[in-house]
Amino acid sequence: MLLLDLDMPVSVPPTTSSSAAPAPAPAPGMTIDELAAHAGVPTRTIRFYQARGALMKPEIRGRVAFYLDAHVDRLKLIAQLQDRGLRIDAIRDLVASIDRGELDLAEWLGIEQEVQAPWADDQARTVDEAGLYALAGNQRPGLIAELLRHKMIERRGDTFLIPSPALLGIALRLAAAGIELETGAAAAAILRKQLRRAVKDLVELFVRGVRDGGVGLADPEATFSTLRPLGTEAVKILFAREMEHALRGLVESGAVRALRKKRKK
Repeated sequence: MLLLDLDMPVSVPPTTSSSAAPAPAPAPGMTIDELAAHAGVPTRTIRFYQARGALMKPEIRGRVAFYLDAHVDRLKLIAQLQDRGLRIDAIRDLVASIDRGELDLAEWLGIEQEVQAPWADDQARTVDEAGLYALAGNQRPGLIAELLRHKMIERRGDTFLIPSPALLGIALRLAAAGIELETGAAAAAILRKQLRRAVKDLVELFVRGVRDGGVGLADPEATFSTLRPLGTEAVKILFAREMEHALRGLVESGAVRALRKKRKK
């Protein structure tokens, strides 16, 4: 029989205490209030962007909506596009194309920058009364009132805004040649109306060409730098030829002789 000495210490092998598993890191994300504070955008604006489809939906965990860094980046992009003059619906369509991989943002920004570059060196300017008379080359009574009436200038307190100094200069030169400002203004309105319609058709043709592959935009800067001067030159040539044709018809119809007889009377 095996006897145990109860006084003898019994060695117990040490238990290996397994270290506790680390707690899982909290999932990344921000509440809408935290996103608003981080991005500097009111919560109502964030909800508006979501409702219009410009901002992707948050990640729902339980009953709480969480926003990620992608939402911060999207809010920055929306702000940049709004600064460029895009409305929220246009932004929604644009970011949807980007998300689907149909459009490269950097490429679009390059094209957009080229599209918005001015075609005419004719920027609005503000002058005082003395400056306006200097541009007109005379101070005849009633000149300012006439220019205001035909919307060639706008009064801004003690100064005058000239929306198009180039067109004003043309109107004044025509007036000096005997064509009244009223006739010049009416001629400008006709040209503006017809050219607006023609330009709309040309833009639609251009967009259609890009979609169908007939117009390449691999290098938008080169494309538009070529299009600007050539487009302007084409309009000038076509207008000149149409005027030649119309005036030739005026002569052939005998209308010019009738006008000369009326002038002599």
